[in-house]
Amino acid sequence: MQFIDEAKIYIKAGNGGCGSVSFHREKYIERGGPDGGDGGSGGSIIFRSNSHLNTLLNFRFKKHFKADNGEYGKGRSMTGKSRAPLILEVPVGTQIFSDDGLLLIYDFDTDEDEFEILTGGKGGLGNAHFKSSTNRSPRKRTSGEIGEEMDVVLKLKLLSDAGLVGLPNVGKSTLLSMSSAARPKIADYHFTTLKPSLGVVYVGEEEFVLADIPGLIKNAHLGSGLGDRFLKHIERCGVLIHVIDVTHEDVIQDYDVIRNELISYSDLLQDKKEIICLNKIDSIDPKDLIEKIELLQKHTGKEIHPISNFTRDGITPLLQKSLQVIKERQEEE
Repeated sequence: MQFIDEAKIYIKAGNGGCGSVSFHREKYIERGGPDGGDGGSGGSIIFRSNSHLNTLLNFRFKKHFKADNGEYGKGRSMTGKSRAPLILEVPVGTQIFSDDGLLLIYDFDTDEDEFEILTGGKGGLGNAHFKSSTNRSPRKRTSGEIGEEMDVVLKLKLLSDAGLVGLPNVGKSTLLSMSSAARPKIADYHFTTLKPSLGVVYVGEEEFVLADIPGLIKNAHLGSGLGDRFLKHIERCGVLIHVIDVTHEDVIQDYDVIRNELISYSDLLQDKKEIICLNKIDSIDPKDLIEKIELLQKHTGKEIHPISNFTRDGITPLLQKSLQVIKERQEEE
């Protein structure tokens, strides 16, 4: 399934039906009074979150959504049918913005949440409403209200317990595939992952959702390498698992590049809990490994987890630590 995380669409609520001009007609009654019914209300536009969806693909090719208009009023004081709302389902984590993308209208962060963004037009009045002592046969009626309309921008931020971050080609996708049933594209070149992937990780009888965020580069927060589109997904990750390639010459510089991009993009990412791991430890001399662990530990003041996707060394302790931090964060909240 193709992953689409942003879409601009046009939505319009239904118009109200017009009132009716009608007069009562029955045998032996020569001049019946007015009995024109009111028009029905137009359908509203409602967005509803659905946890079974994980992409905005439904909004990529269809851009216009219109609710049905209310039915016209009828004779014998029969009111026209009001139309059911048009319900548009979106993934949990979807945000609705104004057409310029600046004003946040609504944020779906729970499942089966509903938001009525546009209200259908009310039905018009039939001529029965305009009968008076001076006008026994009014031919006046009113038209239904015009339904509201607008352009909106939908933006999806993935919801996950933990997110894998790091430079391109440091082994994030491989780590996700080894830890869960997810099967992201994996190859030995930069930017293999061009869309976020989600996987459910099982640790004993417990589980958590892990997201693989495409690799970031310097100036990602300014849009380099599509970085600004990837960084928004990290905001919704509860815990960050920062993966660093231990075979790179300067692991401290690699760490600082990612940290600077996270902080530059959003203040929300500055204090987010972080787990640091050095990957590909099977490809480096043990003495050099110890030295890089000590350097990075001193620089960050945090525990460093050495792992190898190839030999699976350190994977289980990393996942156990991740689950522990996730549970601690949930308890704090």
